[in-house]
Amino acid sequence: MGRTPDVTLPRPLIALPARFSDSASALRHRAEVSARALVEAVWRAGGEPVTIHPYAPGGFAYATDVAARLRRFDGVLLPGGGDVAPHRYGDPARHERLYDVSDEQDGFDLEVARQALREGLPLLAICRGLQIVNTALGGTLRQDMGGPADGHRPLTHPVTLRPGSRVARIVGGEKAEVSCYHHQRVDRLGTGLRVTAHAADGTPEALELNGSGGWLTAVQWHPEDTAHEDPAQQRLFDTFVRVSTTG
Repeated sequence: MGRTPDVTLPRPLIALPARFSDSASALRHRAEVSARALVEAVWRAGGEPVTIHPYAPGGFAYATDVAARLRRFDGVLLPGGGDVAPHRYGDPARHERLYDVSDEQDGFDLEVARQALREGLPLLAICRGLQIVNTALGGTLRQDMGGPADGHRPLTHPVTLRPGSRVARIVGGEKAEVSCYHHQRVDRLGTGLRVTAHAADGTPEALELNGSGGWLTAVQWHPEDTAHEDPAQQRLFDTFVRVSTTG
């Protein structure tokens, strides 16, 4: 499934920040990983997914370093992962249900989002990736949606897409059945963003840039979960890779 790549052309390079893992099969040490379903969705779309090391020392020189590292890539995919540290969006409290918080991961992902947006690199952001983009643009998150009954993990449910939005055009309609795994959601919207999809409970499920900004599609759900069997979800990756190819 997915568009048929032109094998005579080089695949566009898609930067995919790694996720830290305490263990991985056949490795003796802690690992840096990418979800196989995500990598395969990019590959089916004709892209070359490249896992990049989340190095985050901080400071101005670090921002310059991230910008330089991203210049060799044609697009950036910010994947799902653990929760964003609340201090990143100005909240001094920390909810007891937060998990897999990594200050190093946060620092790197936030800078990748800032630099991709600044340089106009096509950016597909998924789940945590959406929350990172919102945080990078000055928005905030609701740390917990209120318990297992109110969270979206794991859950397959319908979302309503804003008519005329990029995500509605890609998916091919104003309704979609999506796979979710999250207990946090956007609270205050980041500068320059608009909500282009909602769940029935009001949770923002997709974000895009206002006006004529760069190519950003951010979804709170996990399209890679069902992209192998759902053409609407695979089209998110197909369109992203195509835009990354043409600039």
